[in-house]
Amino acid sequence: MNSVSADIRIHAQIFKALGHPARLHIVMLLADGERCVCDLTDQVGLDISTISKHLSILVQAGVLVNERRANKIFHRLRTPCVLKVFTCLSEVRRTPDSAALVGSSCCP
Repeated sequence: MNSVSADIRIHAQIFKALGHPARLHIVMLLADGERCVCDLTDQVGLDISTISKHLSILVQAGVLVNERRANKIFHRLRTPCVLKVFTCLSEVRRTPDSAALVGSSCCP
């Protein structure tokens, strides 16, 4: 594992953080702008401690940042470009011939 570059390790950490449906749901919700933990709890449908754990994983991976305001913590995307990966994956899923993706907006 010593031959693996630091960039590859960081990328793997980000993909690992995104590798849970609840965390993907959170990232998609934050695509529309920042939200407080209480809003995410209602929208994702998980209890606050579970949402907080998922948010912590995403923050540690560098996907999100947070800010405390009074007694609430707001989260927003630190890396909104991650949404492009979701768009690309959706396009791949819809396209039966992956070779047709070359030159598209997804895979220039």
